[in-house]
Amino acid sequence: MGRWPGKVVIGLTGNIAVGKSQVLGQLQALGAGVIDADRVARDVLEPDGAAFARVVAEFGEGLLDAQGRIDRAALGRLVFADAAALARLEALTHPVIRRRIDELARAAPQPVLVIEAIKLLEGELAGAVDAVWVVDAAPETQLARLTGQRGMTPADARQRLLAQNPQADKLARADLVIRNDGSLAALQDQVRAAWQSLSDGLSARAG
Repeated sequence: MGRWPGKVVIGLTGNIAVGKSQVLGQLQALGAGVIDADRVARDVLEPDGAAFARVVAEFGEGLLDAQGRIDRAALGRLVFADAAALARLEALTHPVIRRRIDELARAAPQPVLVIEAIKLLEGELAGAVDAVWVVDAAPETQLARLTGQRGMTPADARQRLLAQNPQADKLARADLVIRNDGSLAALQDQVRAAWQSLSDGLSARAG
């Protein structure tokens, strides 16, 4: 996967429950083209998705719900408790996800494209972006969001946090850090400022 000609591509990342989707939505409202890699990952696991049959063959039909769809919560409990199972899942899904992201990026009409991906820096996408923006929040904030907004038990939430690569690794490679422990207004101010700085830089380059 190479860069996409004619586009400035921002990679938006950060660990679970830091608020990446909020930031992505705000950037879209400001005029960016956006790709949500997690949504792409969900789509490829749908019954008509490109990874569905392979994932069911690997992990068994016991993961299917009454409607014949993959129970994502059950799959999550399985793979986030077993590093080898997670690696097998990623080997099946990541190539399909990358191909779909490439298709979406090429089709996007906007000159600025933001790709949100929790594992942006661990895969090929890292070499396809022009800058890395990291959304950050304190661990206690992440835990509160996972239990309060997503309905996880504290034990499941802690397990999910521990299964992720350290946020410090992402912060060390960030071109910009957006803090999201405060109010929505404070987050919006940071996003608008980042967008304005990016827009000013592009205008100066064009001029």
